[in-house]
Amino acid sequence: MQLALASSSRYRRELLTRFRVPFVWRSPSIDETPRPAETPTDTALRLADAKAQALQETFADHLIIGSDQVACFAGHQLSKPGNHQNAVSQLQRFSGQTVQFFTAVCVYNSRSKASQTALTQTTVRFRQMSDNEIERYLRIEQPYNCTGSFMAEGLGITLFDQISSDDPTAIIGLPLIKLRQLLAEQGYNILNKID
Repeated sequence: MQLALASSSRYRRELLTRFRVPFVWRSPSIDETPRPAETPTDTALRLADAKAQALQETFADHLIIGSDQVACFAGHQLSKPGNHQNAVSQLQRFSGQTVQFFTAVCVYNSRSKASQTALTQTTVRFRQMSDNEIERYLRIEQPYNCTGSFMAEGLGITLFDQISSDDPTAIIGLPLIKLRQLLAEQGYNILNKID
């Protein structure tokens, strides 16, 4: 079976290319609004599965990969900032604080209709940041469509004191260690697929 990535994120596509296997991709176009009383982990797992299953008709004989990330700060789910002022506000609140990121990945077998999901938690401790540093960072990178108002794969890494996770790619949005495990459970061995 071939791989399909249900994502419009170029960062997830870049991560998946690390496996050196061919894949196709398409945006799943789903409603990502959290449900009332839904936990961050439940939201991430549900959306990863929904993204993968949204492409089942387009890719009828594929292993479809969906992924979603939810951030939580002070007991509240965070949304993508969407604009500069919201991003400033988020990063000001994060200065010197810890934020939890829950990154879910799903592999949906469109042939068998079987779906498997896994979750990785990442804890990010932000360093103390001045308003000037926050403003400068946001003007340079403009991460307004990124959970947490930063891009860890870019200059966002300069905002942290520490990252703790069992999968270093999870903070970027696609936990490759968990993904490899889920693909192997579907009989798709990455190393055997490389020419």
